[in-house]
Amino acid sequence: MALASASNTRQGFLLGLTTGLVYFTGTLYWITLVMALYGGLPMWIAASLNGALIAYLALFPALFAVVMRRAIAAFGAHALAAAPLAWVATELGRTYILTGFPWVLVGYSQAAVLPIAQLASLFGVYGVSALVVAVSAAAANVVVARKASHRVRLAAVVAGFVLTVGVWGRGRVEVADLTRAGEPIRVGLVQGNVDQGQKWDPARATSIFTNYLEMTRQAVDRGAQFVLWPESSTPFYFEEPRDHADADRLRAVARQLHVAILIGSDQIEKGVPLKYFNSAFLVRDDGSTGGVYRKMHLVPFGEYVPFQRMLFFAAPLVEAVSDFSEGQQPVLLPVGGHMISTSICYEIVYPNLVRQFVVGGSELLTTITNDAWFGRTSAPYQHFAQASMRAIEEGRYLVRSANTGISGIVDPYGHVVEQTPIYQPAVVVGEARFLRTTTVYTRIGDAFAYASVVATLALVVLSRRRIQ
Repeated sequence: MALASASNTRQGFLLGLTTGLVYFTGTLYWITLVMALYGGLPMWIAASLNGALIAYLALFPALFAVVMRRAIAAFGAHALAAAPLAWVATELGRTYILTGFPWVLVGYSQAAVLPIAQLASLFGVYGVSALVVAVSAAAANVVVARKASHRVRLAAVVAGFVLTVGVWGRGRVEVADLTRAGEPIRVGLVQGNVDQGQKWDPARATSIFTNYLEMTRQAVDRGAQFVLWPESSTPFYFEEPRDHADADRLRAVARQLHVAILIGSDQIEKGVPLKYFNSAFLVRDDGSTGGVYRKMHLVPFGEYVPFQRMLFFAAPLVEAVSDFSEGQQPVLLPVGGHMISTSICYEIVYPNLVRQFVVGGSELLTTITNDAWFGRTSAPYQHFAQASMRAIEEGRYLVRSANTGISGIVDPYGHVVEQTPIYQPAVVVGEARFLRTTTVYTRIGDAFAYASVVATLALVVLSRRRIQ
C-alpha cells in the first residue's frame, strides 16, 4: 500500500529499507547477545556489527521495493500481482550472495500451518513465501486499485489458490502415505544440555563424556537402534591419537550395545597449514567409523570471521572464533543398510544443500546442532521451524539432536512427532522411517525461485520501457 503511494523510486527504496530493518532487527536481535557473550566484544561493538548485518540484509526488501515501485509506476496497481515473484527473487539472492544467509524466509511463517506448508513439497519454501506475499499483495490491491473489478479479480484468484492449496494440503497430511512406507527405525536423540562455558573445561570433560555414554545406554534400553549426539558433542578430537582412550570408550559402547552412533566432533587435517573441520562421525555398531561428513556451510562470526582485516576493531571476536575450513562434498553415511545424511547446525536452512543429499540417495535426514549459543531467545524456535520445512520439501523424516534443544523428530509432512524443551537434559526415542520416494521439489529443485528471478528481470525491463 505504501509503495503504491510512494512519490518516487528513492522513497520506495527507503520504505523497503525501513521494512527490512524492522524485520531483521526483530528476528536477529539475538546475534548481538551471542557476539557479546561468547565473542568477548563490548556490547556496543557487538550491536554495531549486528547492525551492519541487519542493514545489509535490509537491502533485499529495499531492492524488492524499488522493483515494485517502478512496476506500479509503469503498470498501476496491476503490478502488485508480480509482488510474490519479486519477493522470492530477493529471497533467493539472500540465500546465495556473499555465501548467503537465508534465515527466517517469509515462507517459514507457515511451518506449523501444515496444509499450507505442503506447498513446499512442490516448490520449496520459496513457493510458500510466494503464497504468503500473494495474500498480502491481494489485500493491498483491494485498497489501492481504482476499479472495483480490478480489486475483486486479484483477490478472487489468490483466495481460490489459497483454498486449493489448503484443501489439497490437508488431504495430503491426513492421508500421510509416507508415514507407513519404507523401513522403520527407532532413533534415540541425546540432549546433554552442556553449558557453552563448560564444554571445553578439562575438569568437566570426563563427566560430560560419561554422561553422554550413559544417556546413550538409556536410549538403547528404550529400543533405540540409532543414536544421535549433538554438534561438537565430544569434549575431545575423536580421531586424534592423544584422545584415543576416550574414542575407544565410545567405540566399545557401540559394540556392546550393538548400536550405530552419530556424533559431532571437530576434525584436524594435518598439513601446512593445519585445517580444522566441524564434522560428524558415524560410528557403526561394530565400533568402526562408517563415514565422516565435514560441514560445508560455515557460520559467519561463529566459525569464521569474514573481512577480518576490515574488522580490526573486533579483535576479541576474531581471536575467539575458531577458523574452520569448509567441507567439499555432501557425504552420505551408512546406517542399517541404508544411506542417511546429516546437516550440521545452520546448514539445515539451505534448501538446496539438503536436496543434494536426497538426490544423492539419502533416505533419512538428520541434523545435529549446538544452539547453546542462542540463549533463551527466539532463535532455537526459529531454527527448529526451518529444519521442519526440509522434511516437507524432501518427503523425508527428519531427526534432530541439539545440545540444549530443541531436539525432535519431524515426519515428511512437517508434523512434529517428538520435541524437547530447551535447556533441559533429555533422551528422546521415537520412530522414523527410511524413505526413497521423491517429491516434486526434490526433482525440480529451486526452479520456481529461479523462474521468479527471470520474471522479475523481465518486469524491470518492461517497466523501464513503459516509463520511458
